[in-house]
Amino acid sequence: MTTTTVDVPVGTRRRGPSNFVLKHVMAVTGVLFVAFVAVHLFGNLKVYAGADAFNHYAAWLREVGYPLLPKQSVLWALRIALAGSLLLHVSAALTLWLRGRRSRGAHRRGLHRNRTREAAFMLPGGILILVFVLVHISDLTAGGPLASASFRHPDPEMHAYANLVASFSRPWMAIFYMVVMLVIGFHIEHGWRTLLQDLGGTGRRFRQVWVVIGGLLALAVVLGNAMIPLLVLLGVIA
Repeated sequence: MTTTTVDVPVGTRRRGPSNFVLKHVMAVTGVLFVAFVAVHLFGNLKVYAGADAFNHYAAWLREVGYPLLPKQSVLWALRIALAGSLLLHVSAALTLWLRGRRSRGAHRRGLHRNRTREAAFMLPGGILILVFVLVHISDLTAGGPLASASFRHPDPEMHAYANLVASFSRPWMAIFYMVVMLVIGFHIEHGWRTLLQDLGGTGRRFRQVWVVIGGLLALAVVLGNAMIPLLVLLGVIA
């Protein structure tokens, strides 16, 4: 996620962290999210190996570190870290957006035309991703109101494959998931491309390689994840 840096009038004291700090917070938390999505992708690919492989992966997530650590302790540590990072990322993005809006004022609204369409899409795209995270947890993890009627309790990780197939057998959920994967792919590609700018990276050749890596990573996330609900709808994964 990227935003436009805003100049502060001389003599004006701004409350809260500077734009420089906020941009670095977004960069660091963004890297954490990209790493999580990449690792999560490898786990999701287990679905192509069948029910046993995917269910074993789901159960393994809850037992990482056991018996040295209590079951689910590592999983909950990751959840808390990701939730904290998400809060910081969203807070920084909204703060920068509000500062930019206030700095333009009513007589300078036309300045938004100078922003690229890609940058302008990052905030609403990020909000959609946040909604998706809540829906995804309710649907496949917690068995909330958005879960399919076939969601299985107890120990849903032992039925992770069946829960996934039941969920994506609903066309609206499958389409929603595929659309969000496209948004996440765009978010990764654009955020990865602007990360060097936020962190002060230089070097033309290095930037080119960096952009290619980000594009390939975004493509892998979109294809690897979006194909799952599509194949469920087609009856290939059942």
